[in-house]
This record gives sequence, C-alpha cells and structure tokens, in this order.
Amino acid sequence: MIDLDKISTKPPQTISKGGAKKNLVQLRKELFELQNMFYADGRFGLLIILQGMDTSGKDGTIRHALSSMNPQGVQVKSFKKPTQEELEHDFLWRVYPHIPAKGMIQVFNRSYYEDTIMPRLNNSLPEEILAHRCKLIKHLEQHFKLSNIHVLKFFLHISKEEQKERIKERLIKPHKRWKYSANDKKAAKKWDAYRTGYNMVLNDCDEPSWHIIPADKRWYRNYSVANIITEHLKKLNLKYPNT
Repeated sequence: MIDLDKISTKPPQTISKGGAKKNLVQLRKELFELQNMFYADGRFGLLIILQGMDTSGKDGTIRHALSSMNPQGVQVKSFKKPTQEELEHDFLWRVYPHIPAKGMIQVFNRSYYEDTIMPRLNNSLPEEILAHRCKLIKHLEQHFKLSNIHVLKFFLHISKEEQKERIKERLIKPHKRWKYSANDKKAAKKWDAYRTGYNMVLNDCDEPSWHIIPADKRWYRNYSVANIITEHLKKLNLKYPNT
C-alpha cells in the first residue's frame, strides 16, 4: 500500500550530489548506446510515463535524464487540458496515436492518468466512472505488455515546501517566468486534494508498478530516473540484427 505521506521526498543519505552528477554523465553515455541498440533491435516499444504535482520537474527530467538519446528514436508528448475535440471522444482517444512503435521510446509528460485525477479533483465525474477509467487503463497497460511494449511509470515526489519554492522561482527567474500561470497558486492550495488523488491512482493502477522518485533535489531526480531506465534496457538483452 503506497502512502506518499510516508515516503521521503529527499535523496537517500548514501548518495551525494557530486557522485550522482558524475554517475549521470556515465548513464547518459550508456543510454545513448542502449537506445541505439533498442531502435535497431526492433522487438520492443517503450513507454515512459512521467507524473507528478505541478513543478515536480517533468520537463527537467526529460531535458537532463533523457536528452542524450537519439531524437530519431525518442518522442515526447505532453498531455495538457483536453481540447474540445478530445473531449468529444473517449478519454483514451488522444493517447492512441502516441503509443510507441517497436524500436521507439515514447515519453508521456503527464498521461491518461490525468483523466482520473482531474475529474476526481473537480468532482466532475462520479466514482463509478472514475473506477471504470482506472480499470480501462489497467487493461490497456496489460495490452501493452502482451504486445511487447514495456511501460515505465515514474511519480516525481516533491514536498509542499519545495513546490512553494519552485513557484517562487517561476516568478523571479526570467527563463522560468513563461511557465508561471495563475493555476500554479490554485494547484498549491489544493495540495491535499491532489495528494489524495495521486495516492488512489498509485494504488489502484499499480501493474506495472510505479517508481516513486524523491524529487526535492533535481540532481537526484535526474540520476534516479536515468538509472532505472538504463537498468531496464540492459535487462532486455538487446542486440543488433545480423547482417
């Protein structure tokens, strides 16, 4: 049973900032080679899902942990508030075109999980429908597994205090100012509701399991995500095709 209130948002004391940054440099080199082999091998697809509270660092994780890979084999899709056209379809409709092909790595910055969290937060759908959506997601991810599409799910876990500091950064630092919106403060005020929603999602849709990433320190978040992806790719026994 996952309880985010009982999971630290801080890095373990056994890992230093300097050591993590040094290891990340090596991991990025490995990821470049592994992703190239993953593409050439062509037996698997990989879907990487990044979820987290506002300011938890989804963009930063993509930039620092994943940018070493060849962009020809990696695609990123951000799921924002549904458009009117998307609302006129099944909630999974907007996801289907972005399911990774064999040999491709697809990163979801937010995902179909938003369609269970936000309606619960806004009380816009009854629990019966939300439970149905979660069931559909579980079936979808099982379908991925049977189709040789691997799924790695990351929840970037930050504290309430760290979120406040990052919202301040968006107001102060010019290169982050564009990210700020009035919704940032609204989200901060609904911290407890968001936390409850995520606790439910992390427990109800737990196959494949979530990786809960302590994300108060960006350097540890980046290292941890890169390390998990690297180790997963290594386990696939990737190989180049015979010529």
